[in-house]
Amino acid sequence: MRRVAVLGATGSIGASTLDVIARHPARFTASVLAAHSKVDELVALCVRFRPRLAVIADAALENELARKLRHAGVDCAVAGGPDAVTAAASGELCDTVVAAIVGAAGLESTLAAARAGKRLLLANKESIVMAGPLLLAALREGGGDLVPIDSEHNAIFQCLPGGRPALAAAGVRRIILTASGGPFRGRTRADLAAITPAQAVAHPRWSMGPKISVDSATLMNKGLEVIEAHYLFNAAPDDIQVLVHPQSLVHSLVEYLDGSVLAQLGNPDMRTALAHALAYPERIEAGVPPLDLATAGKLEFEDPDTETFRCLALAFAALRAGGDATAILNAANEVAVAAFLGGTLHFLGIADIVETVLAELPPEPVVDIPTLVARDGAARAAARRVLSRAYC
Repeated sequence: MRRVAVLGATGSIGASTLDVIARHPARFTASVLAAHSKVDELVALCVRFRPRLAVIADAALENELARKLRHAGVDCAVAGGPDAVTAAASGELCDTVVAAIVGAAGLESTLAAARAGKRLLLANKESIVMAGPLLLAALREGGGDLVPIDSEHNAIFQCLPGGRPALAAAGVRRIILTASGGPFRGRTRADLAAITPAQAVAHPRWSMGPKISVDSATLMNKGLEVIEAHYLFNAAPDDIQVLVHPQSLVHSLVEYLDGSVLAQLGNPDMRTALAHALAYPERIEAGVPPLDLATAGKLEFEDPDTETFRCLALAFAALRAGGDATAILNAANEVAVAAFLGGTLHFLGIADIVETVLAELPPEPVVDIPTLVARDGAARAAARRVLSRAYC
């Protein structure tokens, strides 16, 4: 029986995780459920899954959560605040942690789970984008294992022998990440000038939160995945390629030195990757319909348009720059996306903000969490200054 902590339980990945868990009550239990601020949704999940611990990251809501759980007849421990989320990730109530908190807010709990030797199911790509070397060191220290649950990285994991081997020793030539292209594939920069937040969050294939949906629309999400692949699989930037594949049936590919290319295919449903990661190395039913290639139609592939969707090129540039440039990129992007969703920045301005902040803050070595958090804060402050100068 795996005891699973779901961090980000009220989000889309949390919902998919809990769906898989519910299908296998003899194998998994949701022992810890954590959310940011959606008290009523968290209570409803607690009523259904009966965790040992419920955590709300917004400490001001802890008493409300406790009161509503008592009223609902749920007998479990309650905690509030970011430190409580981190403690839950490393605590004794779980052996598996689904790290699905969006953004930099998920960094501390992800690192804590790694240090504690948990099986880490990583969806919070910002943790590895910000602190890749620190996360890998924490995994070595804790002795746990990491199974990625982003569909692309999970696909690569499945196409490699043993999950995360040394690529050269495994005879790998390159890793190929696929991208749907987002809702604006094929459009020009002129077409994108008046894009609204409602249009940007309408992803053609995946149901995701607003921030990740905007990142998909700008291709920043794919850029973050390139950085993640670099750390997860020790792949040089030049050994990572991105292909736009609008059908989203081929989730990623691995090319070997002998000319073989292995691909992982499946219907676009996060439950496939989650079921694989939860049960690895076994296979279990995920609730995902079988892929019918006879009716799927053509499978198309094309190079990404990095002149129109500049965020992907900026992510590659930050990765090549080294140090904490990827953390700077991530912080500036989070501020820019929030401004776009709030109506104070136009869609094309997201890349402009990120590029300006990268130029203002040259990379420094990744030393420790306090230094990284300080640099993250400096990048956010710089992004806000750029916004106030140019867009307000």
